[in-house]
Amino acid sequence: MSQIRIVRIHNELLGTYGDQGNADVLTFRAKFHGITASIIDISYNDLLPTNGDIYLLGGAEDAAQILSLEALRRDDILQGAIERGAVVLAVCAGFQIIGNSFWANGQEVEGLGLLDVKSVPGKKRFVGDVKSKSTVLGLELTGFENHAGKTILGNNAKPFAKVSIGHGNGDGKYDGAVDGNVFGTYMHGPILARNPEFADLLLTRATGRKYSQISDPLATQYATWRRKVTK
Repeated sequence: MSQIRIVRIHNELLGTYGDQGNADVLTFRAKFHGITASIIDISYNDLLPTNGDIYLLGGAEDAAQILSLEALRRDDILQGAIERGAVVLAVCAGFQIIGNSFWANGQEVEGLGLLDVKSVPGKKRFVGDVKSKSTVLGLELTGFENHAGKTILGNNAKPFAKVSIGHGNGDGKYDGAVDGNVFGTYMHGPILARNPEFADLLLTRATGRKYSQISDPLATQYATWRRKVTK
């Protein structure tokens, strides 16, 4: 596959923490690897396209989160896209949306059920830097968290990363969840800007091609930077 479609979902709602930048990073990394990538911005008033290769959701506050969920439930597209082999990356509020349930505006809300997780109110707000080691990538990741939810994984979801600095899902042990090509995390940054190797993994999943980091000076520079800022 030499062309991919990156669907940026409800940027006007799920763009509070700059996670829309993940699409730009994927486009840059795709070009580095000789792939033509197009970004498709979808408003919550628009129908979600069925032919996306990577779908991205970002962080937001409660009201925007609910609006986004309602639109996604109305479209009922993501489940079919995942079954077709598409990749989903959901950050913070987006992570909660694709789970089984979460709390917003003081009420429990049913999510999309794309990840076997549920989010409940935490006892405090979790804000600050996160350092973790990805169980998927086998390397260290960094990000920034800002959420009040605590996410509990069910039997069908595995943790995305093991936390060494920060709170992650609220337990201080793990961040995010993964099931096949569906990834959830609380790490902003945007996460792909701070961890380009993760961007390459998503491209690999979306295209079926493997991308080497050996001759990639940008990834090497980021790895060196991560070691410095997370000591």
